Amino acid sequence: MAKLTSSSAYLIAPDPNNSGLTRGLQGHDQNGDLQDISVVEERPLTIFLNRQEIVTAMTIGDHPEYLALGFLRNQGMLTDTDEVTAVTFDEELDTVVVRTAVETSHEEKLQKKTRTSGCAVGTVFGDMMDGLEGVTLPSAEVRTSWLYALAHEINRTPSLYLEAGAIHGTVLCQQNRPLVYMEDVGRHNAVDKIAGWMLSQSVSAEDKILYTTGRLTSEMVIKTAMMGIPVLVSRSGFTAWGVEIAREIGLTLIGRMRGQRFMCLSGEERLIRDFDPSAVQSEDKKHRRKSADR
Repeated sequence: MAKLTSSSAYLIAPDPNNSGLTRGLQGHDQNGDLQDISVVEERPLTIFLNRQEIVTAMTIGDHPEYLALGFLRNQGMLTDTDEVTAVTFDEELDTVVVRTAVETSHEEKLQKKTRTSGCAVGTVFGDMMDGLEGVTLPSAEVRTSWLYALAHEINRTPSLYLEAGAIHGTVLCQQNRPLVYMEDVGRHNAVDKIAGWMLSQSVSAEDKILYTTGRLTSEMVIKTAMMGIPVLVSRSGFTAWGVEIAREIGLTLIGRMRGQRFMCLSGEERLIRDFDPSAVQSEDKKHRRKSADR
């Protein structure tokens, strides 16, 4: 069996000490005692594509440029052939404008806008499935030793969730190494930040794993596939439609990963079981309690 090791050299990691992302409040506990707590900030961010206003999302406010780029990419509004010439964030107006060399029109998509089951604003469009046509995910491998190492490292990384709760995290990983860890009030926003970072840095997807703390819904599966990532992993559970889509497109979908346990409901052929689950340390009460809150 392989040795359970991981590398914690994040390229981007949460910053729980960023005072702009949380606010200190006071409240009374179950005994009536006054307590100081930290709560996550939430603010609107309006995304423009050239001159067209696309959406206003509720977000914690960090990495707005990555969020805008990733949202447009995952909604199919930016393609591999589009040349992004500028991404401009106006802090006073809470807007991001993404400019391309050739302007595009998306009025038809905007007319078919719907709201999904995502936390905060999880916005997709009526024809979101169209973006999966022709998507072929690579036949990469994923080792269970990597999964256990990633879970151990990510769950112990200082984060806004551990500081204040009420937030989701998504981590881009390569083998047993977590690379970029993004958080937001909506799990879809956290994924879009990852997608935006990958697009801006021209990072390839075929050897990556996407780890999320949120539910494995249809939109999470679609966004992962649109990014070209072959493996999606979560501490949380599944929706039936998410599993159905994952099986149709050949995405490896692993959920309920806590301690020694996990469930793979799609893409089992990529999974290499090279580590004995009984050798994995059980989660302490703190992490079991946190997991139940997600």
